[in-house]
Amino acid sequence: MKAETQCVKSNLGLVCITTTDAVRYKTVTRKRLLSFDERVQQEMLRVIYQENINRINNAIKFCAANDINLYRLTSGLFPFSDEPIGAEILEDFAEQLSVTGRKATANNLRIVMHPDQYVVLSSDSESVVENSVKILKMHAKTLDLLEQPRSEWATMNIHGGKGDRADKLVESVEKLPFEIRSRIAFENDEHAYSSSQILEVCRRASVPMVFDAHHHVCREKLDNYNHESVAEMFWAARETWANPENQLVHISNGRDYFQDRAHHDLIFTMPEVFRFAPWIEIEAKHKEIAIEKLKNEWLNV
Repeated sequence: MKAETQCVKSNLGLVCITTTDAVRYKTVTRKRLLSFDERVQQEMLRVIYQENINRINNAIKFCAANDINLYRLTSGLFPFSDEPIGAEILEDFAEQLSVTGRKATANNLRIVMHPDQYVVLSSDSESVVENSVKILKMHAKTLDLLEQPRSEWATMNIHGGKGDRADKLVESVEKLPFEIRSRIAFENDEHAYSSSQILEVCRRASVPMVFDAHHHVCREKLDNYNHESVAEMFWAARETWANPENQLVHISNGRDYFQDRAHHDLIFTMPEVFRFAPWIEIEAKHKEIAIEKLKNEWLNV
């Protein structure tokens, strides 16, 4: 057995919101925002940004109270901050965000992000790649304002996007500005990039791989999480992290059957190899309830 860091209860991660109203975020659709004049748009965004900063602070308090040391920020935290109108307003909150980020650090809370599906660095369309980089810059700016390090610790993991474009992915990563490239990681998925395929991209691009065990079993049509390939991919992914103790993995369970891509409310089955995972994001619908269940059952044996 390998002697790497073993999973601890506090390193099971909360994803974005809670099942209760303890941690919720506000947003606005593009259609609604653009239905107002610029002055009203600015006022709306300013209110949303302030409200969501308050909610990050609530999330930090919630995680501290519930012994959670890993938190994924929502990708919709500051809507339209990738546009000039939002970017300018966000700068006005720089001091507040700095205080909030230092509070997270003081509470030993690791902050990560998972930019949305519109980030496709492997696209044949240069305009799509350019827009993807713009979105990533927005998230990197948020992490910078929160005083989070430009390193794999503040992971920004994305999917590979368009399949059979490994060369394009590697090329796009090489062109990324440092504030993004220093944080970027790739995750395997069920369709375009298998675990072995995204692992090869990560090795070539010298970026970490976030191994998602459920995506893996769905893609490979496996009937359990303890198939030898799950452990093989877990340990292979670990080698892509500059510091193995920063390794981040994902877990979810199928909603109606084992290979169901839809996520269950809770986690009933875990890969045994994940007992050696330093950090695990719990992608279950019932968020903190699923985390508590794993603490009491899976990690209490």
